[in-house]
Amino acid sequence: MKYLLAVWDGGGATPPNLGIARLLVGRGHEVVVLGDPTLAEAIAATGASHRTWPTAPQRRSTALEDDLFKDWECRTQFGALNRVRERLMVGPAARYAADVVATLDEASAGAESAPFDAVLADGMLLGALIGAEARGIPTAVLVGSVYLVPSRVRPPIGLGLAPAHDALGRARDRAAYALMTRMSDVGTGPVDAARSELGLGPLRHLWEQWDHADRVLVLTGSAFDDPPPDAPNVRHVGPVLEDIPVEGALELPPGDAPLVVVGLSSSYMRQADLLTRISRALASLPVRAVITTGPAVDPAAIPGARNVAVVRSAAHGELIPRAALVVTHAGHGTLIKALAAGVPVLAIPLGRDQPENAARVARHGAGRVISVRSDAAAIATAVFDLLVEPSYREAAAALGTRIRAEIDSGTLLTELEGLAAAPHRPT
Repeated sequence: MKYLLAVWDGGGATPPNLGIARLLVGRGHEVVVLGDPTLAEAIAATGASHRTWPTAPQRRSTALEDDLFKDWECRTQFGALNRVRERLMVGPAARYAADVVATLDEASAGAESAPFDAVLADGMLLGALIGAEARGIPTAVLVGSVYLVPSRVRPPIGLGLAPAHDALGRARDRAAYALMTRMSDVGTGPVDAARSELGLGPLRHLWEQWDHADRVLVLTGSAFDDPPPDAPNVRHVGPVLEDIPVEGALELPPGDAPLVVVGLSSSYMRQADLLTRISRALASLPVRAVITTGPAVDPAAIPGARNVAVVRSAAHGELIPRAALVVTHAGHGTLIKALAAGVPVLAIPLGRDQPENAARVARHGAGRVISVRSDAAAIATAVFDLLVEPSYREAAAALGTRIRAEIDSGTLLTELEGLAAAPHRPT
């Protein structure tokens, strides 16, 4: 089978999408990835072919000035989310749609290459989904997080609310769905314009574009992301635990004290000061620690210690299973690797979808959540409590067992290969 994978350089959201490319290539399928130039090396490592977006916006380098959103400039979470809508989801929808259509049409007309059997698109790229719909190609939305779209049967996002257990809670969720749907529909004209250019009718609301896909594949554990949404095309298929490629071996701090792994965002979120406070907290404790700063922060800017190693990157898939605790911003990538390994978490959310993820950690009893403004002493206290109280590790281990079972079930591959075998729709 031949797949077109449409992705963007979304920091921690990107590795699961590329992990799907690796999985399909390993099964003998052909995968072509439309993605930013900054992803060239990571895409090549999967065995897939890489094409940059012909016209759509994309990152040309990892420099901060090339960031599409610069959401650290926004004063509120709403402002940051609005930038994502304007600069990725809605504003350039027609350009993403045109690029996908051109790629599909070129393959269908070419004498030397086979047409595509399916399109897999990151859920933020609504334009890519429009292009696939216009050409009648079987399509899957890839969601590398919990399901964040408004739903009548789930609590509103961003408030950390527990699932409804009575009539009042269910009424709350229905009312929140109506309100959040209206809010998300503001300024969505460019999406309907992109659909109109390709002969498609308007949407009733913005997220209906996901409803038009054959599948919405949620790349997380269903046990973690409860309750399930009510959209009939949604499938929880387990996380894809793909690491960002790293070079060289990591030398751990000496000794046999408990290992604490720290990973904050791989994109810039003004996290240097928090990393410094975490480092000082861990230096005061009888632990060994590895802090990964990611490409956005220079490791030299973060003070280390004899028991605290500060590096730009490390293979979390190898490091986290050896840890007694993971300290994270609660980005889905790092968080789900910890939970899948049965490792408890100290969550310090910075923004984006992180408060929602952190609330789930606390609800499952697999860790604690503290404020981003916590000082080194408060961080040290939280780390110590998590290490000495066994209930956190027990809850993380139980949740990890369920997550790994979902990964091992092969549901993801079944869905992907079933999608490509489905007939194309009339255009």
